[in-house]
Amino acid sequence: MTAEARMRSNVASGWPRMLALFSLASFVEVVAYGQLTAFTPMYLPRIGVAPGDVPFWVAVITAGGSMFGVCFLPFWGALADRYGRKPLIIRSFAATGSGVAVASLATNVWLFLLARGLSALSLGNSGLMMTTLAEAAPASRIGFAYGVLNGAGPLGSLVGPLVGGPLVDAYGFPAVLALDAALLLLVVVLLTVGYRDAWTPSPGAPSLLASAFAGAALLWRSPRLRWLFPALICVFAGWMLVFAYTPLVVARIHSGRDLATAIGLVLGAGGVVTIVASPGIGALADRLGIVRTYFAIAAVTAVAWVLPFLLRDYVPFLVAWALANGIGSGAFSLSFNLIAFSTTDATRARVMTFSYLPLNLGFVVGPALGAAAAAADPFLIFPTSIALQLVGIGLVALSLRRPL
Repeated sequence: MTAEARMRSNVASGWPRMLALFSLASFVEVVAYGQLTAFTPMYLPRIGVAPGDVPFWVAVITAGGSMFGVCFLPFWGALADRYGRKPLIIRSFAATGSGVAVASLATNVWLFLLARGLSALSLGNSGLMMTTLAEAAPASRIGFAYGVLNGAGPLGSLVGPLVGGPLVDAYGFPAVLALDAALLLLVVVLLTVGYRDAWTPSPGAPSLLASAFAGAALLWRSPRLRWLFPALICVFAGWMLVFAYTPLVVARIHSGRDLATAIGLVLGAGGVVTIVASPGIGALADRLGIVRTYFAIAAVTAVAWVLPFLLRDYVPFLVAWALANGIGSGAFSLSFNLIAFSTTDATRARVMTFSYLPLNLGFVVGPALGAAAAAADPFLIFPTSIALQLVGIGLVALSLRRPL
């Protein structure tokens, strides 16, 4: 057995531990992000933001922080090629923990904005973890490994708001963020000591800038991807807009105390429906085809957001929001299949490292476009979201007519 083969064998023998560490880390990160998104709007007045200015600052914090992270996104893969994936994976969770820690100490909106920018430096870890698992796990177990890792996100989006809501009501938002930061510090320690990286430097590696933008150039050279990525940004912008401003809608219709618990129940219920609906939507895609299922689910999702717009009582609103979100999660998952479907065998691996770019940019575009609607009437986020999603779906249809 060669030295290279022995190295791969050693790493492959530890892939279950690697999978457990990555899944735990992803779960904790999504819990923290979910709580940060859910409870920021209700917390901003406590750090000096006037109630009427909350939609504007939600847009600035969400879109500005995300845009800061996106600017660095092309470099993480290039740095991983030079220095190994493990330091870059650990970097992402350290960034999230640092941002959450600063947010817990923020006494004004500018410091809170800085905190969101720091946490956005975590972007790009999913592709690195999946690539690491693909190299370590046996070929027959890669599908299982991806399923477990990608299931950590929906579970975290369920647990984060549900558990965080009562904790915020009882102990305050800063205390919950401090707990998240402590858990993320534990994740960094576990990742540091918990597995080995089999990375070896590639001889004759191109410059950092050339490596960073080679993938982006690949997207531009493909006529289909050049249309598909902006189309998906539009779809995701509609979805992210709803996520950013739903807490303001809940504050409008919820009467009584424990507002954070009420917000957490709405967002957590959406996570429950997502976990239940996603396998069924995946099975439907296997039967009917990815493209046909995507358009059907995406169209139903856009229409489904009409129901929360029409319902002004808390419990019916919760049910309608959860159903719309659960169906939309299926379209979200199928979007990655559309990207893979729109690549060649030679370009698929490099293109998929950018697969989260439409979602990241959707977090910039959606809240930015939704600020005016939310300021006028929080319920107007739903027709705004529907319009963005329908435009995006139309652009997706046009993109799929173009050659690879």
